[in-house]
Formats: sequence, C-alpha cells, structure tokens
Amino acid sequence: MSNIQFILTIAVCAAATMLTRFLPFLVFGSRGGKVPEVVEYLGRTLPAAMMGLLVVYCLKDVPESGHYGIPELIAILFIVALHKWKKSTLLSIGGGTVLYMVLVQTIFG
Repeated sequence: MSNIQFILTIAVCAAATMLTRFLPFLVFGSRGGKVPEVVEYLGRTLPAAMMGLLVVYCLKDVPESGHYGIPELIAILFIVALHKWKKSTLLSIGGGTVLYMVLVQTIFG
C-alpha cells in the first residue's frame, strides 16, 4: 500500500468509529435523551444472549475432541468459580482460557 492508501484507510476507520460513537446521541438527542423501550430491552437481554451464543459456539465441537469434554468441563467450572469469587469478567475469561490451553497442551494433549 502506498502512503496515501494508508492515510485514507486510517481516515475511513476513524470516521467510522466516530460515526458509531456519535450516532446514538444524534438519533436520541432530539427525544430529550429518552431511549426507546425496545433499545432498553435489547440492552438488558442481548449481553446474556451473546454469552449463551458464545458458550454454544465454543462447545459445538466437543464430541469430536476425543477427550469427551473433560477439559472443557474443567475450564467451565473454573471460570464459574473464579467469576463467583472475584467478580471480574476479564480475569474469569483469561484464567479459563489459560487453564483450558494448559489442560489441552499437557494433560489431555
């Protein structure tokens, strides 16, 4: 890529990011800051739905793994316990990922 293409790419990315940040204020600003009920409903329900979707996606290949889902189950139980204890999403996801990778590469590898 040439320098002009790099600059244009960065400019387009910056403009798209700014648009996604400012768009809700532009759309809902004329309503006096009141967000429609459907948007509030989606804000309450979508995070849990996305977590469920990610869990299903991550566990879809368990029957073919050859370990009968044991490392996955251990990692899930560890994530739940760690999250109940520390209440930190980042720590829970990171710790569970590290534990799963260690299990798969050492014990179940």
